[in-house]
Amino acid sequence: MSLRLQKLPDRTPVRMNLSVDPDLASKLNDYAEIYGQTYGAREKAETLIPAMLETFLGSDAGFKRARRALHANRGD
Repeated sequence: MSLRLQKLPDRTPVRMNLSVDPDLASKLNDYAEIYGQTYGAREKAETLIPAMLETFLGSDAGFKRARRALHANRGD
């Protein structure tokens, strides 16, 4: 059988630990506060960081090109 929707990829979260300097931590906490004011939903900075990184990587055209080339060279 053939379906338009392909099999979903593995969506099991991968835990990563990250250390940031105090200035960046302050900025992330401020962002979370502004996010809450904007959308009326309080979220911790730790919860927002994955979406922030996804948005950043998705908007970086140079990264997308380099990543395609990287995977093409490896045969992925």
